[in-house]
Amino acid sequence: MTPVLELDDVSFTYRGRTAPVVQNIALTVEQGQSLALVGESGAGKTTLLRLLLGLTSPTAGAVRFDGDELRLRDRELMRRFRRSVQCVFQDPYSSLDPRRRVGHIVSEPLRSLGLDTRATAGPKVAAALERVGLSADAAERYPHEFSGGQRQRIAIARATVCGPRVLLADEPVSALDVTTRVKVVDLLNELKRDHGLTMVMVSHDLSVVASLCERTAVLENGRIVEQGATADVLVTPRHPYTARLVASVPRLPAASR
Repeated sequence: MTPVLELDDVSFTYRGRTAPVVQNIALTVEQGQSLALVGESGAGKTTLLRLLLGLTSPTAGAVRFDGDELRLRDRELMRRFRRSVQCVFQDPYSSLDPRRRVGHIVSEPLRSLGLDTRATAGPKVAAALERVGLSADAAERYPHEFSGGQRQRIAIARATVCGPRVLLADEPVSALDVTTRVKVVDLLNELKRDHGLTMVMVSHDLSVVASLCERTAVLENGRIVEQGATADVLVTPRHPYTARLVASVPRLPAASR
């Protein structure tokens, strides 16, 4: 079966720099699979996500969608790609335009992809909001009227309103408090289960990774040093860097007697 997304020996160097940010990356994401990209800040995780989103082209190697190499000038392919791949960003406070009502924000993908007009998008917007646990009348309100967790639900509604096959998420719960994180993680798991979403997630939080992702790839200095089933990577890491990541997870001290 052809992977829905594939990075084939991908390297990327920012203009004006000599050292690559990511180097010789080989990754495949099968339909319905959930993959986590983990590693410390500067490891290259967000750059990989940008490459998977088709926001930039690799310096070397190829990014493929359904077996076809992404080429930004291929309008037909990129249109099909944009229809199938959507993203949820890290900060629910800055990712939503405060000047627009929620209905306008959620309908943006439908309008930009030519799937609906503003006049006809209402039922799909209402369904998307209800799918993430918000009432349809939230469409008439502004982002500042909602909590951080509710704003992230709005962002997820926007990302899923056009029925994508793949959801890319950049630290989707890191800006939320602990109890709200649990609710959003539960929501993402529900969307995966009920709608067959493929998911690629960047995260520093290994507990979130363990809850959401079947597979994990560990990046160090722009290279993948380990990848495999999440349970294997986190419980029995093979690479010293992965072991250090796992060991760095804060743990509650033993209760005094």
